[in-house]
Amino acid sequence: MAKPRVYITRKIPQEAFRIVEPVAEVRSWEQEEIPVPRDGLLREVPRLDGLLSLLTERIDDEVMAAAPGLKVVANLAVGFDNIDIPAATRRRIVVTNTPEVLTDTVAEFAFCLLLAASRRLVEADAYTRAGKWKTWAVMLLAGQDHYRATLGLIGLGRIGSAVARRAKGFDMRVIYYDPYRRQDLEQQMEIEYRELNEVLREADFISVHVPLMDSTRHLISREQFGLMKKTAVFVNTSRGPVVDQRALAEALQAGQIFAAG
Repeated sequence: MAKPRVYITRKIPQEAFRIVEPVAEVRSWEQEEIPVPRDGLLREVPRLDGLLSLLTERIDDEVMAAAPGLKVVANLAVGFDNIDIPAATRRRIVVTNTPEVLTDTVAEFAFCLLLAASRRLVEADAYTRAGKWKTWAVMLLAGQDHYRATLGLIGLGRIGSAVARRAKGFDMRVIYYDPYRRQDLEQQMEIEYRELNEVLREADFISVHVPLMDSTRHLISREQFGLMKKTAVFVNTSRGPVVDQRALAEALQAGQIFAAG
């Protein structure tokens, strides 16, 4: 029996490649940092049984229509907004994702951004490299303290709750908003539920952890930035379109919030 044919849309570590190779005929795009071109992807899919994709590839009805034998799309990401799920459902194509693979990694990255933005690390690095640091000054590049400040989480899924656990190391008070209230975690993690606007008003630090859906696109826009403290530090490690980028830029330029990451 012939092996199923699989295409991988990006160069991946050889250890991962070797897992697939014994059970499938595998081809892959050979670039690690450059996504496969759309026309290249469309040339590959007609022969495929399986496709391993990254979030940079748009796996839509056009791609699926060009792949009559396609049975599974494995998305190397937690989110799957790059895949047309209704089209896959109509065509009986199984879609998988990797929900646990980067939970702690993203939580650490979110906290890294919170620290870097609040302590003005990037700004301080540029200031020093430019030779501007000549002497000590009382308020030079002063930032915002995390210790005993209030962290507001928007979304309390795997990553949001992992960020909450890290915040406890800074003795932070944690409040959160999620459409599905997690009373089990409130007592366990000593965190407090608030409505979205209350989180935005109360929090010194705001970290967003929601999936990209129609209901969350531009969830944070001009109105929401207007509710935040002028000293607020805002970080988004969910999909970019969850935040209205123009509104974020305007809020920073107008001094409505302190920093963003």
